[in-house]
Amino acid sequence: MRKHLYFSLFPEALIASMLSPDEFGAYIAIGDHKKLHGRAMFIEVDPDFRHPFFEIDEGLERCVPRPDGGLKRSVYISGYRVLEHMDFSMLRKLYLVTEFGQVLGLDSSTEIPESKDAFHLYQEVAPVTPLVASTHGPESFIKFVTRGSENTLLKWPAICFVALELGELANDPENGSVAGLPYTYISHLRECLLDLKHREDKQRKLVDRNHIPDFPYPAIKEGIFLGKPDSVLFYAMPSADEMREKYHNWWRAANR
Repeated sequence: MRKHLYFSLFPEALIASMLSPDEFGAYIAIGDHKKLHGRAMFIEVDPDFRHPFFEIDEGLERCVPRPDGGLKRSVYISGYRVLEHMDFSMLRKLYLVTEFGQVLGLDSSTEIPESKDAFHLYQEVAPVTPLVASTHGPESFIKFVTRGSENTLLKWPAICFVALELGELANDPENGSVAGLPYTYISHLRECLLDLKHREDKQRKLVDRNHIPDFPYPAIKEGIFLGKPDSVLFYAMPSADEMREKYHNWWRAANR
């Protein structure tokens, strides 16, 4: 029976499972009594992936049917420093799971879209989870975070983040309309963006240092990004029109 490897993005973990992506998504969202139901984001990993940091073969060996004959739902191989040791070429589809268990699969690309907006809002997902405003577009932000700069000594070996919608604030943080933005911290967000606007030496501003990655899916702008100093991966979010036409049930659940 086929065994899968999944890279959970929040919480960060590498997991072996006998469940298909749709079954696994429903399981981690609503099928476990260890936590209240909630959304999830994970990536399917090529089962041939190996790295000395992970005991993958041991995990797969333990991924066997349960005594009652049911499929083994999860064997946690690692819950620490997964992203930095992941080979991006071994990553397959990314799945967004609603709190009701509906699963949407997104294909990957190594081409990152250009953005002409002056300001951006990023929810970092791994290895840390602050909510960040920045003047960097997605590709530039990856370089800034993973390579550092002359203005900061802080850098990460890898980063996963989601680009969130700013609407008119992306170019006019002082007077731009906030209609349609689903955030409760609009006033603080404006202040952060204005601080970036008036300080040429600053390219990144923490909106919330300890923010839990609990953003509404409809607020995702370009999509989800993974980056290292030498490689990037981008999962594009379909447009709202495409969602309503092709993925109606998922989109309806995501908007509840």
